[in-house]
Amino acid sequence: MAGILVVAEKNEGEITPASFELLGAARQLADQGGGSVSALIAGSAADASTLIAHGADAAFTSAAPEDSLAEVLLPAVEAAVSQSGADIVLISMSSLGRDLGPALAFRAKSGVAMDCTALAIEGGKLRATRSCYGGNARAEHTWAGGLQIATVKAKTYDALPADGGRSGAVSAIDAIGEARIKVVGVEKATAEGVKLEDAEVVVSGGRGLGDPSGFQSLETLAGTFKQAAVGASRAACDLGWYPPSQQVGLTGKVVSPNLYIAVAISGASQHMAGMGGAKNIVAINRDADCNMVKVSRFAIIEDYKKVLPALIEEIKKLG
Repeated sequence: MAGILVVAEKNEGEITPASFELLGAARQLADQGGGSVSALIAGSAADASTLIAHGADAAFTSAAPEDSLAEVLLPAVEAAVSQSGADIVLISMSSLGRDLGPALAFRAKSGVAMDCTALAIEGGKLRATRSCYGGNARAEHTWAGGLQIATVKAKTYDALPADGGRSGAVSAIDAIGEARIKVVGVEKATAEGVKLEDAEVVVSGGRGLGDPSGFQSLETLAGTFKQAAVGASRAACDLGWYPPSQQVGLTGKVVSPNLYIAVAISGASQHMAGMGGAKNIVAINRDADCNMVKVSRFAIIEDYKKVLPALIEEIKKLG
């Protein structure tokens, strides 16, 4: 195959973790016969070298600002596709990717698979898997021809460790599109502690907690771990029990912690789509037959109000 182009992004001067995850995905596709890996970033030559260290064989820099809208970055992406010869383009499912993927597909007279959770090369073509029917099923997409474009959910793939010994060509692209939209202001959400998507331990609660006070116990439990955060199911967020920014699931955040503690969460498919990548799942639930208990590595079948105090005390003893 011709190759793979990764569209990397920066946020507040730093390359986003999702960009490194895309490079990890691209390297897996390359190992399956997907061709060489190139990357494009609206950044400096130093940023391009960082992308090469994380898996790109070559990199392009765009003169566009790092916070550019899709219409501004689109000409640079098209130029990078042309210069690299890539027939696969991977974009993060970010605010940029939601616009850039469809715009690129329209210009290339092709299609785009959005919000993908798995990618593979089969029969010389890209096969992309994404959720459908509200997370109750998975759809697989292939392209008959032309440019194959996919936006990928964060935390779907692991980033490769940086290898300072890797080298590759760095080229500058001057093409910039015209912005037809003016951003008049940006309001940044305030957050304390570890970001939900970056936490090594996630303690999540659902509607089974009974009332919002249950999240106080979850916060106490999370506080006994290092690098921990509290999440919630959509049902709990819809009830106003916990901030929507902490929602885990198909329409919320995707997490892949080493430990996921699901408290009073039944395990609807929409929620499972957001935490299915957890390395270890512990379920605390009164219903022994619920989905979360079935997929968990360990389960405690009991009322969480009886379990959490004892669990918190035992973890504190471990230091």
